Amino acid sequence: MFCIAPLIRLRAVCISPNLLRGSSRRRLLTTKVANPPTVAIVGGGAAGFYTAARLLAKLGTTTIDIFENLPVPHGLVRYGVAPDHPEVKNCMTKFDEVASNPRVRLFANTPVGTNVDLAQRHPAMPLTVLRNIYDAVVLAYGASEDRKLGIPGEDGQGGRVGVVSARMFVAWYNGLPEAQDVELDLESYDRLVVVGHGNVALDCARILLTDPEVLAKTDITRKAVETLRRSRIRHVEMVGRRGPLQVSFTTKELREMTKIPGLQIVCDRQLLDSQCASPEGAEHLAKSRPLKRMMEILQKHAVSEPTETAERTFTIRFLMSPLEMVYPDGLPQVMRFRVNRLEGPPAKARAVPTDQTTDISCAMALRSIGYASAPLNECEFDPVRNIVPNVAGRVVDRNGELVRGLYCSGWVKSGPVGVIATTMQNAYQTANAIASDIDSGNIAECPNSRSEVDDQLSAQGVFDYCVSNSDWKHLEKHEFDEGRKLNKPREKVTSIDKMLRIMKPEL
Repeated sequence: MFCIAPLIRLRAVCISPNLLRGSSRRRLLTTKVANPPTVAIVGGGAAGFYTAARLLAKLGTTTIDIFENLPVPHGLVRYGVAPDHPEVKNCMTKFDEVASNPRVRLFANTPVGTNVDLAQRHPAMPLTVLRNIYDAVVLAYGASEDRKLGIPGEDGQGGRVGVVSARMFVAWYNGLPEAQDVELDLESYDRLVVVGHGNVALDCARILLTDPEVLAKTDITRKAVETLRRSRIRHVEMVGRRGPLQVSFTTKELREMTKIPGLQIVCDRQLLDSQCASPEGAEHLAKSRPLKRMMEILQKHAVSEPTETAERTFTIRFLMSPLEMVYPDGLPQVMRFRVNRLEGPPAKARAVPTDQTTDISCAMALRSIGYASAPLNECEFDPVRNIVPNVAGRVVDRNGELVRGLYCSGWVKSGPVGVIATTMQNAYQTANAIASDIDSGNIAECPNSRSEVDDQLSAQGVFDYCVSNSDWKHLEKHEFDEGRKLNKPREKVTSIDKMLRIMKPEL
C-alpha cells in the first residue's frame, strides 16, 4: 500500500482578502465569465483523480483536463499498491467514473514542467503555458523519488548491488517501465536486509517471502514472478533505528506476515516485552488502541530465536542505524549498523548512537526510508520538506504571497504521508479551495472556452502525442485479455513503446 512517512504539518494560516488580491500581473475575475471555468490537473494518480471528482461534485460546469507524464493513469495505485492487495485498487473504479465524465479529459503521455522525460518521447510542456490557458492549475504529480541513506558503499562495488530503493523494487514487481532494468541480487545469498519500519518495508518483505505461485495469481508481472521463482532469499531482516513502540507499519500488514505458511517471525522479545510493560510504555499503549493491538500480535507470534528447522524467517530488528556496506572478498556483502539506545518518552523517543556496531550478511539491501517529490520548472519548491509551499492547497511564493490560479494536491502538497483515504481527504481540501475561489471570483482571468483551450493545446502539439482515456481503456482491455490467459486479473504491459504501439500505432 501507500508509503507511511512522518506526518508533515502545515501551519494554519488565515487568508485575508488583501492576500488574495496580492500584486500579481494576472487580473482577478470580479464577475462570473460566460465560459465555464477550466482546470488543468498535473498528475493522473490518486490525488489528481480525487481532486477532479470533488470539483465535479461541487462545480456544475467546470471542465477538467488531467495531464499525466506516463502513457497510463492511476500512478501509485497501479505501480505502488502491492499486487496481493487487490481490494486497495478498488478506487480505480471511481477513477474510471471520473475519466468517463464528459467534463473530464485525460492527456496521458504528456509531461508538464519537468526536465526529465522518462522516455525521451517529446519535450515537456512548460507550466507557464498551462497557467496561461486554464483558470486554475493543480499540481498533483506525487513523489517519484526516494531518500538515500548516505552511507559508504550504498551504490554497490565490484559488481555487487549494494542498496536499492524499496520504491524501485516495488515499481519493478508492479511493472513500472522505468524500473524494469533495476539491478537486483536475489540469488547470491539467502538473506536480504530492508532498512525501514514502515508499510512499504513490510510489503517488500512479504513479497520476498511469499510463495511465488501464490503471487502468480495476482497482477504482479510475469517477469517478477519468474525472478522470484529463482530467488534464494529465505530470510529477511527489517531494521529500524528506534524501538518497537515507534514502528510505523500497521496492524493489517503485520497480521499478513503471520499468515505466510512456514514463516517464523523473530524479534528481540526482551526489548519488546520490557518496552510494553514499562509504566511509560503502558501509558503510551493505552492512548493508542491500534499500536496496542499491533504489539499484542507481535508478542503472540514473534520468537526470540528461530528454530533450526525454520525454512523462512522474518526478523524485525530495533535500535540500529546503517553505517556502511562492506564488500569482503569471496563473501556475501555485509551491512554494518550502529547500535542505538532510546532517550525520551515513547511518543518522542530519540535514537542515540552508542559505540557498539553489528553486522548482517546479505545478498543486497533495500532502503525504505520515504519517498520524495521533485521540483517542477517555473514553480516554487521547498527543498527541506520536499513539497510545493502552500496554504490548504493554495500555492504560495517564497514571500508567502498566494500564486493565483495555482494549487497543489496529494503528496506534493503535504509530503508522502498516509494511505489512499488520506490522499482523498487531502485532495478534497484542495478542490474545496478551488471551488471557493471560483465561486467568489478569486481566480486569475483566463476566460477560454473549451475550443479555445484546444486551439492552444494544439499549438503546443499535444494532440499529436497525447493518450486519451479511450486509448488507455484499449490498453487495459489488452492487459485483461492477457491476464485471463494466465489465470490472473491482468498482465501489465511494462514497455512504454509497446504501450504506445497498442494504444496509438500511428505514433
